[in-house]
Amino acid sequence: MDATAFLGLLPTEDPLKFRLPVTNGICTGGRFLFGGAGLAAGVVALEKASGRPLVWATAQYLSFARPPSTLDLDVTLAITGNQITQGRVVMSDNGQEVIRLQAALGKRDVDITGQWAVRPDVPAPDECRGREFRNDPTHTISSRIEERVAMGRSPREMDGTPGDGRAALWCRMPELLDMSPAALAVLGDFVPFGVSQATGRMAGGNSLDNTLRVATLVPTEWVLLDVRIQAIANGFAHGLVHLWAEDGTLLATASQSVKVRMWR
Repeated sequence: MDATAFLGLLPTEDPLKFRLPVTNGICTGGRFLFGGAGLAAGVVALEKASGRPLVWATAQYLSFARPPSTLDLDVTLAITGNQITQGRVVMSDNGQEVIRLQAALGKRDVDITGQWAVRPDVPAPDECRGREFRNDPTHTISSRIEERVAMGRSPREMDGTPGDGRAALWCRMPELLDMSPAALAVLGDFVPFGVSQATGRMAGGNSLDNTLRVATLVPTEWVLLDVRIQAIANGFAHGLVHLWAEDGTLLATASQSVKVRMWR
């Protein structure tokens, strides 16, 4: 299964228009569209419309979309150059904007490559415990992502003692056969996981935005989400995620700001 099928994204007769049925399989336990799935849908639409691979994309989450609604995706290719396309997507529900996305796509033949970020030294996926959920994830997107805690505390260990702002999860999506930018967009939406780890309190958050920057794509079953909370102030948390392949390749980075919420 590719990302298009995973999300349920539907083409139309117009190559610049797509439709996304909001099903439980791409929603959170709160029964609204998972932000990473929304970003992923916009990425797929832009890649198909432009015929070019993603370089970066940023999404602004304006409203919730709940099942059984269907979102309309309207793609605009603002600038199409020899090597780079700049575009945007507006995702709406009956005319109400839900997500706005902007992106750059393309590929340049430049003989300079390198990787300077450092992956944390953590156990392999089969040596890590499964993540404990506060909600029953049955039939939501959580049921389609296997998560194992590589670096972090369990809910029972949340005693209010602040951490160092770092946490890590191994994740895989068994249904997806390729590690595409859209797949990474789904996995990049995990800054909220780091809020509880950084504060030592039962807390998370709702994403205000998500920016994905693609580095080097290589085949990998598991992806290590290296979550780093940078600051929490005025009710908002700011952080980033490095997404690593099992062989140590940096696949992408993602950054977010989230509304901090205490768990009940």
